[in-house]
Amino acid sequence: MELILKYFPNLTETQIQQFKKLEALYQDWNLKINVVSRKDIDELYLRHVLHSLAIAKLISFKDGTKIMDVGTGGGFPGVPLAIMFPNCTFHLVDSIAKKLKVVNEVVDGLGITNVKTTHTRVEEINDTYDFIVSRAVAAMPTFVHWTKGKIAKNQNNSLKNGILYLKGGDLTDELKEYTTAKIYNLTDYYTEDFFETKKLVHLPKKFKG
Repeated sequence: MELILKYFPNLTETQIQQFKKLEALYQDWNLKINVVSRKDIDELYLRHVLHSLAIAKLISFKDGTKIMDVGTGGGFPGVPLAIMFPNCTFHLVDSIAKKLKVVNEVVDGLGITNVKTTHTRVEEINDTYDFIVSRAVAAMPTFVHWTKGKIAKNQNNSLKNGILYLKGGDLTDELKEYTTAKIYNLTDYYTEDFFETKKLVHLPKKFKG
């Protein structure tokens, strides 16, 4: 928890309590339904929570922003972002039902009211969102294909609507056809070794003139 406060010192008391509760809730539910590896559950704040919150280092979502988390798994990055931005709405989507059971229980346990979950493939979703977030569920061309037509046209934030994708390693190849993509190194935000190869990609929605 100290890690979160180190990088986000201005949290409200409610947010602090919710972030504190996260670990016990995940540890408890992970024993019943394994959604986070043993090694990662012991370093939940570093490997999952802080990693997810890198998006909050790049952008402070304006109230009313709609965000979809694709392939949310155990609820990352969606749940930490929902705590951070209580006046935004988050739609967490995954094709594996048991993972969403954990997410729903965690969300209930935290008393979060700005999250909804759907057990489906993202291609089946018919809504549009200001931003689509995810943590490395597929190569970017595949992900762009899955989420086609799901990014809203009206701009409300300082960052252009689009995809915010947390990924590691060399992204040159999979991003070569996306000339508007911008890559942010997480080492610009965090000093821990874990983030050395981690990146955040912003791929803005392109519209024809």
